[in-house]
Amino acid sequence: MHEFGIAEAILTAVEERAEGRRVERVRVHAGAMLRVTEPQVSHAFAKVAEGSLAEGAKVELLIVPAQLICRRCGQTAAAFVPRAACVECDGTDVETVGGDDLFLESVHFLESAQAAGLTATLGHNRPF
Repeated sequence: MHEFGIAEAILTAVEERAEGRRVERVRVHAGAMLRVTEPQVSHAFAKVAEGSLAEGAKVELLIVPAQLICRRCGQTAAAFVPRAACVECDGTDVETVGGDDLFLESVHFLESAQAAGLTATLGHNRPF
C-alpha cells in the first residue's frame, strides 16, 4: 500500500512549512504512473496525520498524465495508465516520460485571523 508512503511524504513536506500553524488543506500533484487516487491518498493522509498539525486537513489530489512517445511514428499522447503500444500506429517501441512526479502545490493554513474570514496560503510548485 504505497499510498501510505506518499501520504507520509506529503505530511513531512507540510510539517516543514507549517511553522506551528494548523493545516486546513493541501493540494498535491501526483503523476499518473504512481497509480493512486484521491480517496486512497486522503484515507492514508488522515491516518498518518493523526495528532499532527495537519490532523483533519483535506487533501486535493491532481493526477498529472505521463507522456507516451512512439519511436516509430513520433506520436505523443497523454497517458493516465501504463501503455505498451502507440495509440496512433499500435507500434510497441514506445517511451513513457514522466508520470511519476509528486509535488506539493499549496498548503492552506487555519489562522486565528480566519475568524475574520482570512486564510493563509503558502504555495510550493516544486517536488518534495
